Amino acid sequence: MSVQLPTHQVEHFDELASADAITELSRAAEAAGFDAVFVTEHPFPEDRWLATGGHHAPDPFVCLTVAAVATTTVRLQTNLCIPAYRNPFMLAKTVATLDALSGGRVILGIGAGYMEGEFTALGMPYDERNELTDEAITAMRAAWTGQSVSMDGRHFNAAGNTMLPKPARVGGPPIWIGGNSRRAMRRAIELADGWVPMPSPAKANKRLKTPGIENVAELRARIEEAREHATAVGRTEPLEVAFMPMGLDMFTNAPVQPAAVIESVQELSAAGVTYACITVPGDTRRELLANLEVFATDILPAVAD
Repeated sequence: MSVQLPTHQVEHFDELASADAITELSRAAEAAGFDAVFVTEHPFPEDRWLATGGHHAPDPFVCLTVAAVATTTVRLQTNLCIPAYRNPFMLAKTVATLDALSGGRVILGIGAGYMEGEFTALGMPYDERNELTDEAITAMRAAWTGQSVSMDGRHFNAAGNTMLPKPARVGGPPIWIGGNSRRAMRRAIELADGWVPMPSPAKANKRLKTPGIENVAELRARIEEAREHATAVGRTEPLEVAFMPMGLDMFTNAPVQPAAVIESVQELSAAGVTYACITVPGDTRRELLANLEVFATDILPAVAD
């Protein structure tokens, strides 16, 4: 299981998003037995989105660097980073550096992105976001070898360039693909190491630019489709499937009920989920720390198998 650091709550920066908060919450997550901590990314969101429930987010890699320094074993996850916002080799350098400095603890969760206004403000073509995401995966993996790269991209030309340091993990950190669409699922199977669908109401389809998943039955059907596609393309490596237990996602803020969480995790596991991404409720650091303790004592030991 991975737990979200509330760095996106910049309106409560000192309490929830400061270096002190990241340090204390990351250490608490590691002590509780969580495998990873995760953060999200929105470098320059448009005002209209912010006015209708959107949020800011500090730079994910700066936040995860603070978490890395504060801990020794917990993994460092982006959920999600948008490669199409930037040159892929710049992203590859940042990721490789963090992975090298942290001893191989990065999980690079990426998405194609859905906010056209943010793409426009950053000077990147929104209509090319899927192609740029696919291209970025290939470009980053090539750069992470530490060997000379020659590659023509949509908006770059590498005519013999080399990147060091290499990531600590051979081949680079695992790449997990976020999104509920068939294209995201196929991208995960054909190019990456994991797939991160998310619970979302159907009414949010237009806003999030991805099909909804409202219950475990719908998720199970998507996972079965993913398995069929893996067979069709000849994938033999296992695919990590990460999902948020119902009630512990970005759409709810209900109190933690251990029995319900355990039941949800067991149901997700039976459906084919291998990894759980948790948004722990709490409006203050004290509430978050108390809920992390509930996971440590009542939930994580019960689902450790």
